[in-house]
Amino acid sequence: MRLLNLVIALVNTNVSMTKQQIRTSVAGYGDAPSPDAFERMFERDKDTLRDLGIPVLTVDAGGHSDDVGYRIDQDAYALGAVDLTPAEFGVLSLAAQFWQDKTLRTDISRALTKLRAAGAGEVANDAVAGLAPRVRAVGDAYGPLLDAIGARRAVSFTYRAASTGEVLARQVEPWRIAARRGGWYVLGYDRERRAPRAFRLSRIEGRVRAVGRPGAFDVPAEIDVESLLGARGRHGGVARLAIVPERAGALRARAVSDDGGPGDSGSGEGGSGSPAGRDVVAVPFVDVHGAADEIAGYADAVVVLGPPELRDAVVRRLRAAARLDAPDDEVTETTEATGTEDDRG
Repeated sequence: MRLLNLVIALVNTNVSMTKQQIRTSVAGYGDAPSPDAFERMFERDKDTLRDLGIPVLTVDAGGHSDDVGYRIDQDAYALGAVDLTPAEFGVLSLAAQFWQDKTLRTDISRALTKLRAAGAGEVANDAVAGLAPRVRAVGDAYGPLLDAIGARRAVSFTYRAASTGEVLARQVEPWRIAARRGGWYVLGYDRERRAPRAFRLSRIEGRVRAVGRPGAFDVPAEIDVESLLGARGRHGGVARLAIVPERAGALRARAVSDDGGPGDSGSGEGGSGSPAGRDVVAVPFVDVHGAADEIAGYADAVVVLGPPELRDAVVRRLRAAARLDAPDDEVTETTEATGTEDDRG
């Protein structure tokens, strides 16, 4: 987040910004405990932006070193004309729904408004009908954790375990952030438990503080996200779905035949209990909760024929939507996931 703030400031400066102006006006640098700490932080961020291909220029005013300024070369950085197809704009709109946290909502809304003004029509929404993402707000812990991951710096925070309600201080080497089953998690190495752990961001209380020096640890080349979040070994299977013709294209694209290979939509009355006039397809799924969230988004366009636990989960969500309430099992959802910190103890 600090890097993004720095880019915005350097793009919008009239001439250039000195280090002192950056420290006092760019969000994220005010936390530096000393001038030396700010100097290291800024130099690291400047190098990172250049590595990413963002042309940060040094402007020498010809006087004292304090007058040296910085800006981004807008000619080299400017984006060319954007010409999006309706489907491409639809995908961007879907991503915007995903990022509904208060820290990003305003900027995303402005960006989509500008893209619509450039000519993307309402037909774009048809490309992603029924695919509304369901991830809760990121929260205040997200920004500091993302900065710590980039700097490979350990963090400390207070964490409330869902299973016991116990609140303890944790010190973690953060590796990455992942979204699963409606929540955000930070994955990393728990220094006290001396083992990899996953922590749900919504259970972090108070501020996340960076501790120690940058570059203090190496992130593993391979991180088994599903194992850490307890998804591996969770019950999955193949869903039998009765779908209204020409609807739910995303589900149809993942359909398989009875032998597990790519499959075609069945016709009309393909199977016991299937509604007439619908295509019957078989779609693999890994997690009941995630599959139910997606299928329920299509409302009555998709009927679950089996397995029973998936059908029940979808029915609960549809009934909850009808009474404008939260799903009964959403409250507990994956607080019981075996891979999270709460369950591994």
